[in-house]
Amino acid sequence: MERVYKTMRNTGAISIAVGIVVAVIGITAGTVAIVSGAILLKRKSEITF
Repeated sequence: MERVYKTMRNTGAISIAVGIVVAVIGITAGTVAIVSGAILLKRKSEITF
């Protein structure tokens, strides 16, 4: 039984760590997308086709 609890504890800790990493990557990607979009909107008058 003790082995099962250790496995569950390790799995829970890994799940939390992965969740934090995914959240940080998501926030970073969203911030980069917003900044890139703002730069494109700011320079839209310079774009000619």
